Amino acid sequence: MKERAAELRAEGKKGAKKADGLKAVLDRIATMNPEDRLLAERVHVTVTTTAPELSPKTWYGMPAYAKADGKIVVFFQDAGKFSSRYSTLGFQDTANLDDGAMWPVSYALAAWNPEVEKKVIELVRAAVR
Repeated sequence: MKERAAELRAEGKKGAKKADGLKAVLDRIATMNPEDRLLAERVHVTVTTTAPELSPKTWYGMPAYAKADGKIVVFFQDAGKFSSRYSTLGFQDTANLDDGAMWPVSYALAAWNPEVEKKVIELVRAAVR
């Protein structure tokens, strides 16, 4: 919660919010253990190239990507943060992933390969359409 409070204070400041958000995301990724860092770096590159309209920022201390209105669309949660066995790629309710009465909004990420990258690209494209 302390991380989120600091994020909210930073968002209230005028200036280069996008640059500050990018720096915060890159700084957070740099603190991750090597396995999580690799995944987070790949997610970051994939999201920012697939949906350049999303702005990087931290959200509860996690790398996240938001629409122009500041609402989070997609986020990455490293396994080390909660001592989990896998990292998570998650989508908020602003993501356009609706598919019937029930659909997944969170995905376990244990490794990165071309199949995973293709799926992440598809999800991000759908989320921002």
